[in-house]
Amino acid sequence: QVYLVESGGGLVQAGGSLRLSCVASGRTFTGYAGAWFRQAPGKEREFVAAINSNGGNTNYADSVRGRFTISRDNAKDTVYLQMNSLKPEDTAVYYCAADPPPFLGWSTLEYPYWGQGTQVTVSP
Repeated sequence: QVYLVESGGGLVQAGGSLRLSCVASGRTFTGYAGAWFRQAPGKEREFVAAINSNGGNTNYADSVRGRFTISRDNAKDTVYLQMNSLKPEDTAVYYCAADPPPFLGWSTLEYPYWGQGTQVTVSP
């Protein structure tokens, strides 16, 4: 079992930046793919970004590519999401998710482990 706890959300003006953190516990995070999803009020949860176990391969939603960067520090069992040039439409609850090894491709990930989420609000 892997337990995920997000932090770093908050209120920021459009054009600003935030960095979200996701700390894993319970089992070593090494070997797990990590990802961020988000859910805005009245909308379905959507994929934001993902990273493989060694950080050498990343995947982004078109809506955030070039503005957001996902990274990880396996020594700290932590996955990060650096969010720059934030827009009001980025307002959502952001969730961290993890998928156990082996990594067989982005389309095979099922993310059985989820955090509780952290609120990000971007004002105009």
